Amino acid sequence: MAENSKLRIVIVSGLSGAGKTVALRALEDSGFFCIDNLPVTLIESFLSTIDSGGITNIGIGVDIREKSFLGDAYRIITSVQEQHNVETLFIEADRDVMIRRFKETRRPHPMVVINKKLRLEDAVDEERRQLMVLRESADRIVDTSNYTAHQLRYMVMSTYGQVETLQKLNLALISFGYKYGIPQNADLLFDVRFLPNPYFIPSLKPFTGLNKEVADYVLASVDTAELLERLENLFDFLIPRYISEGRVYLSIGIGCTGGMHRSPVIVEEIAKYMKKRHSIDASIIHRDIG
Repeated sequence: MAENSKLRIVIVSGLSGAGKTVALRALEDSGFFCIDNLPVTLIESFLSTIDSGGITNIGIGVDIREKSFLGDAYRIITSVQEQHNVETLFIEADRDVMIRRFKETRRPHPMVVINKKLRLEDAVDEERRQLMVLRESADRIVDTSNYTAHQLRYMVMSTYGQVETLQKLNLALISFGYKYGIPQNADLLFDVRFLPNPYFIPSLKPFTGLNKEVADYVLASVDTAELLERLENLFDFLIPRYISEGRVYLSIGIGCTGGMHRSPVIVEEIAKYMKKRHSIDASIIHRDIG
């Protein structure tokens, strides 16, 4: 029986360049307290200090570059597993994929740093051989040969994180006027200048799209109804895929001529839809009002 069953520990190891850093950061985004490249000889003492704190989820990255890795890693990890709720995650990829990744990034392989006489191909093979004992004892092995970084992040978060953490998307909806320039760093832009303009209605001109009479006027248009329907269908397609891809921030700009009437109305309607359909509380910015 583990001494502290409430303490959940995920030890991340594997081949250099296979995605250990991405996996560890995904754990961190899932609420884990993470530490990378911790010498294996310090794991037990580190966990003894954590036991007295309020941390319950811990991610530890171990690296073959640490000198005592081969001699102590398996023994120490096994010992920790006897005392705590520990899972070992081993990240790997095909040989050709590993070689290609190092050639593309032009980073030196850790085994080459240790032994400069090794060719890259030999370094990849040697590391795999040395880590075989950890691979064979791992609780979970992930082959990232066909993964993007976003897909690996999604897999780790869906495995170890909370559903609400995985599905969180920080959405910003911005109304603006094209006459003042488009918003910087907007991911998606939509031009609604074709909609009926309250600016030319004397009784509506002094107000903004946040006014009910202005909103009713814009929303009464057949074109507005069709626009909203098409945008909602588009967002129903995009939002789940953005979340699956690992996007955390999304900014959508809706523009009309001056940013006072039509675009604020559309932004407010989209915000309501995002809340109702996708459970997303969007941040609303009416840039050119007031």
